[in-house]
Amino acid sequence: MSASGLIHPCLESVCEPGVWFCACQAAQGARRGGVKCEMYRTGFGDCGGVSSEVVGGSARQPLPEAVAMVTEQEVEAIGKTLVDPKEPLQARFRALFTLRGLGGPHAIAWISQAFEDSSALLKHELAYCLGQMQDSRAIPVLVDVLRDRSQEPMVRHEAGEALGAIGNPEVLDLLKQYSTDPVVEVAETCQLAVGRLEWLQQHPGEAGSAGPYLSVDPAPPAAEQDVGRLREALLDEALPLFERYRAMFALRNVGGEEAALALAEGLRCGSALFRHEVGYVLGQLQHEAAVGELAATLARTNESAMVRHECAEALGAIARPACLAALREHITDAERVVRESCEVALDMYEHECGLDFQYANGLERLRPPP
Repeated sequence: MSASGLIHPCLESVCEPGVWFCACQAAQGARRGGVKCEMYRTGFGDCGGVSSEVVGGSARQPLPEAVAMVTEQEVEAIGKTLVDPKEPLQARFRALFTLRGLGGPHAIAWISQAFEDSSALLKHELAYCLGQMQDSRAIPVLVDVLRDRSQEPMVRHEAGEALGAIGNPEVLDLLKQYSTDPVVEVAETCQLAVGRLEWLQQHPGEAGSAGPYLSVDPAPPAAEQDVGRLREALLDEALPLFERYRAMFALRNVGGEEAALALAEGLRCGSALFRHEVGYVLGQLQHEAAVGELAATLARTNESAMVRHECAEALGAIARPACLAALREHITDAERVVRESCEVALDMYEHECGLDFQYANGLERLRPPP
């Protein structure tokens, strides 16, 4: 702790006086990494996407009116919201993504505590956030979750994916071990994580998630840009899953209606893990052309709950009137993870349609307006 007594809002341990962090909290807190703004810290480089048009000044200069220091007490207050089962799930999600944006050991500690919760959806998102933070200090808790067979498959799967996202090769042997797990979703996830770590070793210095999105993806996007050829690869069940994922993320990066429709076809093929990732990617893409297939998949009660859950959250991110109707229809679904996803998705819908700049508003809730 420095003399300032301030926790660094990123992965370093402390921040020195005069180092600021953007009040948007890195909108990395946005659930799907589709927001183009990251942390702005004077003396630590650019904002990562905030333009002068957005913030009303130069993105390279301090903006005292738009920035704030984060205290240890504030991190604790946000953490307490996350771990309190009496808090509304929507508030806990927003607290989680605030902690993800802040980063650092204190945030990791609070996120780790919440793996005792009864909500598989929340625990899935905990693991997701720890992976997106790419901080090796989260490896021990993620390893514990992956090994814990009492945890729900979707939670163990996300822990495996998070270990791959962090990118530390020390977990490679462990991931190879769980690549033959009896739970198919866990095995396939660990196979993909092994593929990502080996790809990073073979391509030193290259970004594993190049493109317009801020998320750390399970596979790097393919170099191919032709939507037709990418669609063929996406839907080719004879190809290795890693290569189909590469086509998936390339389609997302290409964007547009044709790519959205090609991706939506993936909701009807492949494994549950594959279909759930398609739902996630369509939520990032936020194209209205995919709404019909997403809503139809959410409505299929014989579909895997982890697929339906991602479709629900994708509908919340796309935030069109047809999405609202589908989400309201399943707010009392028999599957807990589906109805909770609809709860969270309706909150996301409200955010997307509202005037608030950020979804991860944990700090705003603590601070009265000036």
